[in-house]
Amino acid sequence: MTTRQQVLVLYLATSALDSPVVGWSVYDGTGSTSPTTGDSDEPPYKSGVDALRDGWRLFQAAQLIPPYPGSEYDVSFLKHEFFFEKLVEGSADMEVVDAG
Repeated sequence: MTTRQQVLVLYLATSALDSPVVGWSVYDGTGSTSPTTGDSDEPPYKSGVDALRDGWRLFQAAQLIPPYPGSEYDVSFLKHEFFFEKLVEGSADMEVVDAG
């Protein structure tokens, strides 16, 4: 058996883990699925806490950086980004696609 990583990136409405998901990405190191950006109208979870309850492990949260004076309403990147992972056991012959 081989351990592979699945990664879930959730962008939340605020810095609180129980706030609503406003954007997301899923990456599957097992090769069993190939999710792409925009392949679903519904987020995989309603909040970061829901992902934790489903077994995802939080390993990175966005730094809380206050806006510079005068830029409070500028549109930019989604700043409340949280990275989650799951480690999945699978057979050693799982398909791995070479990105090179």
